[in-house]
Amino acid sequence: MKPKRTILCVDDNEQSLSHRKIMLETRGYRVASFSRGEDALERFKQGGIDLVITDMAMPGLDGPQLIATIKNLSPHTPAILISSKVRIYDHESQADVFLAKGMYAPADLLERIRILLVRKRGPKRMQHRPSHVPHQIGAA
Repeated sequence: MKPKRTILCVDDNEQSLSHRKIMLETRGYRVASFSRGEDALERFKQGGIDLVITDMAMPGLDGPQLIATIKNLSPHTPAILISSKVRIYDHESQADVFLAKGMYAPADLLERIRILLVRKRGPKRMQHRPSHVPHQIGAA
């Protein structure tokens, strides 16, 4: 049995957060859910987070700021940014995926998560056997 992946979920809308948490847990993920970016960042610093899903607009530390801070600490941690305001996404963000609230099916989110986690883990490593390098004798 493969170990469960842990997803950090952040949204100041408690209903959206609860819905996302239930959906992910029923698919076998562990979910650490927070309604504030500052609290989510503290949990991230404790380690063990495989992926981050955050709402864009939140009071205090917003989604793009949270992702930027997380990417500073751990550049390979995948992050998904979700927003109800599509036009706001004109500015820079370090998110790996952007989804507009209400414009994606739950299956789309789950597939994006699966792909990002596979990409983070990387391809299965092949056994590396040292190859024999012939010594060259003579002038270079």
